[in-house]
Amino acid sequence: MIKEIGKKDIPECVQVIRNSFITVANEFGFSADNAPRFTAFAISADRLNYQLEIERRIMIAYCLDSGKIVGYYSLLWQDDHQCELNNLCVLPEYRHEGIGAALLHDAFDRAKKEGCKKINIGIVEENQVLRKWYENQGFLHIGTKKFDFFPFTCGYMEKGL
Repeated sequence: MIKEIGKKDIPECVQVIRNSFITVANEFGFSADNAPRFTAFAISADRLNYQLEIERRIMIAYCLDSGKIVGYYSLLWQDDHQCELNNLCVLPEYRHEGIGAALLHDAFDRAKKEGCKKINIGIVEENQVLRKWYENQGFLHIGTKKFDFFPFTCGYMEKGL
């Protein structure tokens, strides 16, 4: 079941995000020392509360019948009828079951309902498996940027809705 989350769900969502993104960190050699701003290390309940209450992001979870949250994403509304998809993730033990695609298509539907014409995303450019997955979902790669505070290149993608 896909549902909008509230403040009470934030601690569980923090754990889902951390546990999901740590696999990327481990695969590419990121650590709290060399990439403290990478999602696996930087996400916190305070950060998600800020995104929910101040930035007014929509936050969505994929829940099992038991109520356990196993996937998550948020949408940040931008100018020019655009939005940014953030932290789309699925716990490692639930991957390859279509949950990520279900969450992504839910994001498309919610964004369209809000008048969004384009959805943007940033990824670890070196993660070619993820880039290919997004391309297979209709995203176009539009560029990269290297930041001093990350040991990787940020890749940027977009999809018209």
